[in-house]
Amino acid sequence: MTKGGALRLLRIAVAVGLTAFVLWRANPGEVWQAAASADWRWVAASVALVLLDRALMAYRWMVLLCALSHGSRPPFAAVLRIFFVSTFVGSFLPSVAGDMYRAYSLSRLRVSVMESAASVIMDRALGVLSMVLVAVVALSMARNLISLPGVLPTVLVAALGCALAAGGLYNDRLAAAALALSSYLPGAPFRRMAAGLIEAVRRYTLHHRELTTVLAASIAVQLLRVVQAWCLGVALGISLPIWMYLVFIPLVVIVMQIPITVSGLGTGQAMFGLLFTGAGVASADAIALSILFVALGFVGNLPGALLYASRKQEAAA
Repeated sequence: MTKGGALRLLRIAVAVGLTAFVLWRANPGEVWQAAASADWRWVAASVALVLLDRALMAYRWMVLLCALSHGSRPPFAAVLRIFFVSTFVGSFLPSVAGDMYRAYSLSRLRVSVMESAASVIMDRALGVLSMVLVAVVALSMARNLISLPGVLPTVLVAALGCALAAGGLYNDRLAAAALALSSYLPGAPFRRMAAGLIEAVRRYTLHHRELTTVLAASIAVQLLRVVQAWCLGVALGISLPIWMYLVFIPLVVIVMQIPITVSGLGTGQAMFGLLFTGAGVASADAIALSILFVALGFVGNLPGALLYASRKQEAAA
């Protein structure tokens, strides 16, 4: 077995193991009963919202293609197909794998590999920044939630990562330090790739308006996710106010981005259980909410599945 295959199996094992442990702690029978008794009208509302947030996510990536070299931007339809197919592919792989597929697919359309990767990195970075901003604003209005387990460490780590990324983007000294560190990479090709990627990312400092637009769209996506989770919570009979979801959901999504499992399975359930039970929600309801939230993500990726299947049919023809 190759090293990549072993890592993939390990991530699947971690996802299955974490999910099974969380379900066992919450009592699988009670979790199933809670999910089965959900009000499906509210579930349908959350499905409609997830389709809207996917459209916004596609839009923000298209805006980030502003930094591509002149004349290299692919047609709109091709970019849209790449985005949605990458969301589908990412459903079965660690979170960064979908991003890698997106960058690779874009580079096959005569776009520089470094510029392709830079657009995806900026999309991911601004997405994490929007999660942190939403969570911090919500915490400023509900300071009592800071003491709940997992809240403050997640916010601090994510905020530190955003600060370092922003420093590398706008600060010449930090960028020079990153270049200096890249010189220690083994092999000249890797050093050239790292230098090219840093240069491609820093090109976004010339596109303030587009970055602001993408950040605003990213915040809108996070707010839509909060409302989606709130709708699912109402469907399950969870009576928490929506402002608590404003704190919890961005933190859950941040943890789900960590590429140690497949599609955030296991880590998402653990974080839902930690935060929502800490706020007084029954364990079975919290885990049922986590399962519906993850399933909602798969539903949002179905357009990518259709596009992926149609491409396979075209290739076969």
